[in-house]
Amino acid sequence: MKRLRGRNSGPRTPIALAIPALLAIAFLLLPLLGILVRTEWGELGAHLTTEGTTQALKLSLVVSFWALALSLLLGVPLAWLLARVDFPGKAVVRSLVLLPMVLPPTVGGVALLLAFGRRGLLGPWLEDTFGITLPFHTSGAVIAATFVAMPFLVISLEGALGGLSPRYEETAASLGASPVRVFRTVTLPMVAPGLIAGAALTWARALGEFGATITFAGNLPGSTQTLPLQVYLLLQDSPEAATSVSLLLLAIAMAVLVALRGRWMSTPRSRRGNRSGEPRHSGQLPNERGAPASRNAEPEPTGAEPTGAGAADAGTAEPRQAKPTPPSPPTPERWSLRADVTGFNRLSLDAEPGTTIAVVGPNGAGKTTLLRALLGLTPRAHAELRLGGTDVTGLPPHRRHVSWVPQDGALFPHMSALANTAYGPRALGVPRAEARRRAQEWLDRLGVGHLAHRRPAQVSGGQAQRVALARALAARPRLLLLDEPLAALDQTTRAHVRHTLRTHLDTFGGVCLIVTHDPVEAVSLADRVLVLDEGLALQDETPAEVTRHPRSPWVARMLGRNAWPGVAGPEGLVLPGGGTLVTADPLPPGTEALAIIAPEAVSVHRDKPTGSPRNVWPGTIREITASGSRLRLLITSRQAPDLVAEITPQAAAELGLTDGTPVWTSVKATETTVVPT
Repeated sequence: MKRLRGRNSGPRTPIALAIPALLAIAFLLLPLLGILVRTEWGELGAHLTTEGTTQALKLSLVVSFWALALSLLLGVPLAWLLARVDFPGKAVVRSLVLLPMVLPPTVGGVALLLAFGRRGLLGPWLEDTFGITLPFHTSGAVIAATFVAMPFLVISLEGALGGLSPRYEETAASLGASPVRVFRTVTLPMVAPGLIAGAALTWARALGEFGATITFAGNLPGSTQTLPLQVYLLLQDSPEAATSVSLLLLAIAMAVLVALRGRWMSTPRSRRGNRSGEPRHSGQLPNERGAPASRNAEPEPTGAEPTGAGAADAGTAEPRQAKPTPPSPPTPERWSLRADVTGFNRLSLDAEPGTTIAVVGPNGAGKTTLLRALLGLTPRAHAELRLGGTDVTGLPPHRRHVSWVPQDGALFPHMSALANTAYGPRALGVPRAEARRRAQEWLDRLGVGHLAHRRPAQVSGGQAQRVALARALAARPRLLLLDEPLAALDQTTRAHVRHTLRTHLDTFGGVCLIVTHDPVEAVSLADRVLVLDEGLALQDETPAEVTRHPRSPWVARMLGRNAWPGVAGPEGLVLPGGGTLVTADPLPPGTEALAIIAPEAVSVHRDKPTGSPRNVWPGTIREITASGSRLRLLITSRQAPDLVAEITPQAAAELGLTDGTPVWTSVKATETTVVPT
């Protein structure tokens, strides 16, 4: 099959596909060319300024704008309902929305007549009760245009809402914003491109409506005779004038489509920037001068304010300014925590004011579900929650005083850092000036006060996390929930943000729960470590105790230890494969336990060792990785679970170790810690 060579390198277009495609383009283009060719350009002005045409044009504008207003009033809530709420019959409702788009317009007019006509279902009641008669009236033309045009708004806005992550709305609710305020200040601004596109298409469709209008409202000059109906009449008496009016409608439709280019039915490559309202996370951010800057390329400074390119930590040069002394934080209110969580998670939590709890566990353990249960945002788990002396179990999320910082911060991209931080106080009724003052104080405390007027896309990842934390703390929550707040940062930036976070958690008067997979964060930030697995609490103790005696294989491996589950026997721990791990302090027989073996306690030999080790197994090296200045070996064996050993590069060279090398491993009984589970 012959192929056509494109401009860019890549697959060539098959001629068998190119020819039908070109025919399709011609099929769509020829009718439009017919209008252009047959238009009497010299008489165009005269045709468009006749009394009947101008009257029809004015009526069309009135009807189309009223139809747009009615579509916005009804269609925006409907689009939100379809995008955000699961309810029985949702598929049927969506089909009803799409039906006017596929229904013949005249059938739609008949349906409207049978519903709102004088002999319809609601027509007699409307006429007797309110004196409203819709058929053969301008209001009837508005109803007909709304019926066929509103689906364009609903579909466009539902798609935009579907592409908007709910975490923005959930975060706003956790800051104290009511559902209506969230919708008005967060949802609508972030889906504005989709709303504008849907509104423009709705207006254009209403302007061109014909079939439903003539069937339901008739064709009365000055009342229901819109431009499309005027074209229909002119075709009988003055085809040239009909062509001129058709050209006007064609120009309006093309202008709308050109204005919406890249927002409606376009390929991703045609979209400039991110039109969904999401902040950029591509790793390259535009600085104030338009040059790209790496989000995490430079570490955030500590101590004095930097100068030059490091001033914003995003590649922008700023003059050095004297850093104002952050105001002293007010004496915080004190709020204890008492929670009983049921459902997928089954646990109880008690914490005194000022306590920070690190929540750790494998994926699917229920960490995020726990946070969402405390927020009241998930049906998977239910939390009986008391903060201080207040029972907030029955309160909606925006009235619980529980602030949430998701992993990416979820800063509102259409607001500055100052507006983001002031959002919580404003939602709680604080006057604007006071809210902005409080927001600036918190930004100063976290070292990002100089970024107050920048938007999230103009700051680095570390700075965005500080702003997100400032926003949560400015709302003065009683419970602070942090869901892996440092996971997206590089190691250098993470260390600086961790230090800042620890400093401010020390003065926090409520309770903080922080979900993390980083043992350093758990040890350095938390007073307690809560270990979850399949929704159950396996351990809730100090970081030092969890580090010494982890009761979860996942936590032990997170800490870099070998973790072997088993059942205590006469000599030690009976392993699932049938072998026995000899221990120095055996537990009572039948006790389920976890053996913890440090990688550095594992000895590796080329020949079977002799002497004191009581646990000796043959194995094969399957993987060698570097861990700082040492090497970690993954050794598999038929007689024991996989074992990780840690040795020096010099020892590995002396033993001649590579992937696939057969070795012997040994572990002394005294080097094994057994923890009951």
